[in-house]
Amino acid sequence: MTSLALWLRSLAFNVGWYAASAIIAIAGTPVLLMPRRAVAAWAKLWITVVLWWLRVTCGLSHRLRGLENLPAGPVIIACKHQSSWETMAFTLLFPDIAIVLKRELLFIPIIGWAMARAGNIAVARGEGAAALRGLLKQAKAVIADRRSIVIFPEGTRVAPGDQRPYQVGTAALYRQLGVPVVPVALNSGLFWGRRQWVKRPGVITMEVLPSIAPGLSREAFMATLRERIETATTRLVEHP
Repeated sequence: MTSLALWLRSLAFNVGWYAASAIIAIAGTPVLLMPRRAVAAWAKLWITVVLWWLRVTCGLSHRLRGLENLPAGPVIIACKHQSSWETMAFTLLFPDIAIVLKRELLFIPIIGWAMARAGNIAVARGEGAAALRGLLKQAKAVIADRRSIVIFPEGTRVAPGDQRPYQVGTAALYRQLGVPVVPVALNSGLFWGRRQWVKRPGVITMEVLPSIAPGLSREAFMATLRERIETATTRLVEHP
């Protein structure tokens, strides 16, 4: 496929994405006054439309592998973060989750308010110990509600083939919550890169890896988590 064709297909996707998002957001504003589950259902409708349009315009779909590795009950899902794609897909692929996200996202009109009302976990960057305390307080409430948590251990999007230090938040959740941590690898950045206009056709693979039971030391946990995520991610990037 030529570069022009890729650009035009990506243009069609972005125009449709923004238009559909605006329509669904404005039409669904009254849903913000309804219970959390109604807001979550509204978000799933929006994401379903966006991912369908992504497949139609850009030829980009996805597959989810390894669901047999997902334990019953609430867990902490620790995922590699390469693209905007997984920030949407998680809400659709996993039931009733809370995603750890930047607090400033909640200030986006309607969409940000919906993120808050859907029961996600907002963390203020740069506030150190206060941010960690806020993360733990919200996370404990989510687990008590029998819901799972999604966190991106590196704290930001990282290009395929690159790595960043794993942040302390994931280890703190593991130590304080006493539930399994489920590593997740993916290769979304090959097709939808960070701050890249062009979306490339193909199949994004998200793979759920064997869980890590509670009880490890912080050092052993972080080493195990990093080894599982990075090894599987390298495999998915090299052999999509």
